[in-house]
Amino acid sequence: MVRLDGVALHYQVGRRRGPEALRDLAFRIEEGGFRWLRGPSGAGKTSLLRLLHLTVRPTGGRLVVFGTDIGAATRAELPALRQRIGMVFQDFRLLPHLTAFDNVALPLRIAGRPEGQIRADVTEMLRWVGLARRSGARPAELSGGEQQRVAIARAVVGRPSLLLADEPTGNLDDAQAERLMLLLKEMNRLGATVVVATHNAGLVARHPGPSLVLEQGRLVGDA
Repeated sequence: MVRLDGVALHYQVGRRRGPEALRDLAFRIEEGGFRWLRGPSGAGKTSLLRLLHLTVRPTGGRLVVFGTDIGAATRAELPALRQRIGMVFQDFRLLPHLTAFDNVALPLRIAGRPEGQIRADVTEMLRWVGLARRSGARPAELSGGEQQRVAIARAVVGRPSLLLADEPTGNLDDAQAERLMLLLKEMNRLGATVVVATHNAGLVARHPGPSLVLEQGRLVGDA
């Protein structure tokens, strides 16, 4: 599903190449696998998730997702690949003028799903995350935790092949965090490959699984 061989990432600073965010990353995640992504702030977790989400391309090494060499792929090939990836962003990225329902429905509409199927799938997903009664609310009318749950529902409603989550429990209480983990594990059981970045050691302890550990942009643990 995912293979990195000597992958590096530099961000551009104006016209110059900026500091190295990631370097010499090499690991594989099998189809249907699960990985915690761990490491201190600034270790490179979000940068790695951006690579896996195909938001940026590696500046060194080789990244293969769904059998496609991302560095060699054309720009026209990337949107179809991204439609197979769900992403829970740390800053939610909800569209402020859309209701919770329409934010969750957005990826399904982009994919051209029938409206009847969209209504059924979105209603069920909002019910699962405990927001059935808030489906008509816009982001500004929702708490941080509610916005996080809308972002999670949007990421998983299309049943992605690869599901990425950047600190998905950061704005949730313990009960909501556990509910989220049940959802992620169910998605994984149904065949999705799941990568979850977290600082929550207690959550990892309650739901043990293999971890990728980053430190200063390098992989220091893969177990």
